[in-house]
Amino acid sequence: MSRKKILYVEDDNTLAFLTSDNLEQHFEVVHFANGKDAFEAFKKNGFDLCVLDIMLPGMDGFELATAIRELDVEIPIIFLSAKTLKEDRIKGLKLGADDYLIKPYSIEELILKIEVFLQRSQKQATVKNVTYTIGSFVFDPTNYSLTKGRETTMLTERESALLKLFIENKNTILKREMMLKALWGTDDYFMGRSMDVFISRLRKIFREDESIRIENIPRIGFKLVAP
Repeated sequence: MSRKKILYVEDDNTLAFLTSDNLEQHFEVVHFANGKDAFEAFKKNGFDLCVLDIMLPGMDGFELATAIRELDVEIPIIFLSAKTLKEDRIKGLKLGADDYLIKPYSIEELILKIEVFLQRSQKQATVKNVTYTIGSFVFDPTNYSLTKGRETTMLTERESALLKLFIENKNTILKREMMLKALWGTDDYFMGRSMDVFISRLRKIFREDESIRIENIPRIGFKLVAP
C-alpha cells in the first residue's frame, strides 16, 4: 500500500528536520521552507494532507491555506504555529483549517491527528453521495456544498460535519459537550470557540430562509429548527 503524501511547510530548519524525521516513519513527506514554493508544488502534485506553519517568508501560512482551499476544498489542513492568540486560531479555522496546534507541540499528537484526518477523508471518499433538503437549501455533505436555487456556498469539512450533525438531529436540543466530542473528540475550550465561529457562519447563510434557525439553548447547547 502506498504511503499518504504530506505537504509540510516550515521555515525553521531544526524544527523541520525533527518533525520530518518523525513523520517520515509513517508518511511520505515533502518539505518546503516557504509558502510560494509549497504552493507551486501543490498545484503540480497530489497531496493527501497539508501541515503548515503560519509565519513563513514570502507567502505566510494563512495566505497559503487560502490559495490551497481555492483549488481543493476537501484536503485536510493542520496549522502549526507559535501564534497563541485566540484570534489567530479562529482566523486559521475560518480559512478552512481542520486543526491548529500551538508550538511547541507533541509529535505524537500531530501524528495522531494526521492519521485521524486521513482516515476521515478516506471514508468520505467511499461514502455514497447523499444529499439533504433543509428548507429551501440542498446540502451535499460529500462535496461540502449548500445550494439555494442557482447559488452554491462552499463549506469547510468542519462546517459540513457540523451541519450534518444538526440535520441528523433536527428540532432536537444538542448538548454542547456532545457536539464538541463528535466533531473534535474533545470539549476543549478553544475548540468550543471554533465551533461558535462555524455556527455563526451557518446562521448567516440561513438568513435567506426564515424557516431555518439555529437556536442557542442557554447552558445546554443548540437546536436546529427547520421544516
